[in-house]
Amino acid sequence: MTKVEILHRYDVSPPANTVPPTALPLTFFDILFLRCCPMQRLFFYDFPQSPPSFANTTLPLLVRSLSLCLRRFFPFSGNLVLPLAPPQKPHILYSDGDSLSLTVAQSAADFAELISDEPHDATLIHPLVPQFPPPRESNGARLWPLMAIQVTLFPNKVICIGVRFLHIAADGRSFNHFMKSWASIYRSEGDPTCIDLSEAPLAIGAQVRATFVFKKAHIDGLKVQVLSQLKSATINLVSDPDPLVNISDEEHQRHDQSKSDKDELRHFCFLADCRGRLEYSIPSTYFGNCLSICFLSEKKNTLLSKSGLSHAAMVIVRRVTEIETGGALRELEGWMRGLNITDITNLVTVAVSPRLKAYDTDFGWGRLRKSSLVHIDQSGSISLMENKDEDGGVEIGLALTRICMEKFISLFEKGLKSFIPL
Repeated sequence: MTKVEILHRYDVSPPANTVPPTALPLTFFDILFLRCCPMQRLFFYDFPQSPPSFANTTLPLLVRSLSLCLRRFFPFSGNLVLPLAPPQKPHILYSDGDSLSLTVAQSAADFAELISDEPHDATLIHPLVPQFPPPRESNGARLWPLMAIQVTLFPNKVICIGVRFLHIAADGRSFNHFMKSWASIYRSEGDPTCIDLSEAPLAIGAQVRATFVFKKAHIDGLKVQVLSQLKSATINLVSDPDPLVNISDEEHQRHDQSKSDKDELRHFCFLADCRGRLEYSIPSTYFGNCLSICFLSEKKNTLLSKSGLSHAAMVIVRRVTEIETGGALRELEGWMRGLNITDITNLVTVAVSPRLKAYDTDFGWGRLRKSSLVHIDQSGSISLMENKDEDGGVEIGLALTRICMEKFISLFEKGLKSFIPL
């Protein structure tokens, strides 16, 4: 693991007397994420300032701007209240004086290795994510903090902002709105009016992380290949199995040594933003969760076939079209069935979206060097973000065992060449 020295801890609240005590009932969209693991995000920036300059100038402004930002995003400084007995229901509570934990740290680790796209131990970046303060009990309920932040300074003129938060408080769009608002207030040297409210905002030790970059040319080529397969009437549906699906099965066999039945189902989950897709309008200032959960299931044998890629693409496109034409809440019962999937080794979930534009989070230190989703090491998800170096591309974050990662890279690079249009 990366060695980190904790220098100081702050309890950051909204400015005094700016937010009244507020209890927020959980919406239907929030309840869906009650059992979800904490979200963990890292933002790496070049930071050409000395430690004394950071301590005297940058840090006080970071704390002040965060406090001002929490005036608008006060639930993050509150708590998730989980009653120990009925009839009370879980809810989010902000009480006067509530705060989130801001940790300041420093590290002498090799920054280049931490942001590398090449495979590296998954545990390296975990110390850059803050820990939550322990939950506490009050009035017959357990109170859990909703967010914690850690700012880590590296001697080679780099800074990392790490955030841990509970998904039940906010989805990716709301979280990115919060981060970009904090960055805007910081850039304006503490002017909260600069916030644009018209924008709606496995055992880890055995794994390695890597980032796979799709350029726009690769994506265009992939589209051509999929469309060509869909138009072809001569595809053999059972021969030439897709090696990437087999790699996934090798990963699963660490848990189950029995040979997989090819009629077994493989599950895929992605999220769709419901804003603008409901029968009623949602204000642009809405804060919280507003996501449709899309579960798809297909037989392993189908995905292993030569047309497995095009078939999967067709199924996903069909589901997206249903959301656009039939409403975001369509097939609500399917959400419940999907949430009850117990064999998570056969489930792949997509986290984040390139449309959230994480690389536009600008504190004034220059363009974000790297954004990492830490919790994919534990959740079995893959992250999907925009390519920081090229419009129209994507970055895919993945965590696998080292053996499976080596095989995956070999197959990925071979397949990538076939996607480039001639």
